[in-house]
Amino acid sequence: MARYAVVKDGIVKNVIIWNGDTAYEVEGEVLIEATADTHIGGTYDGAFHYVVPTPPEPTAEQVARQAKLDSVKSKLEALGLTTEEVQEAFGL
Repeated sequence: MARYAVVKDGIVKNVIIWNGDTAYEVEGEVLIEATADTHIGGTYDGAFHYVVPTPPEPTAEQVARQAKLDSVKSKLEALGLTTEEVQEAFGL
């Protein structure tokens, strides 16, 4: 049994374990033995390629929430609580 990429139109649609013995016939798809560079959503043009997507920028709400959490944390620490105590108490 080996890992194979299910490739359709040059895009890796899935990665499966296949014994290579039973028939795999899905129109428009081919099976190619996977490598360490094989990832779902990657491309195949004779070799596998994958670019890790950049994470999205935080929204204004997420930035504001993080700023509020940071403010609360620093105020609690100013009262003498350690970072560990604040994190344990509030999950920050």
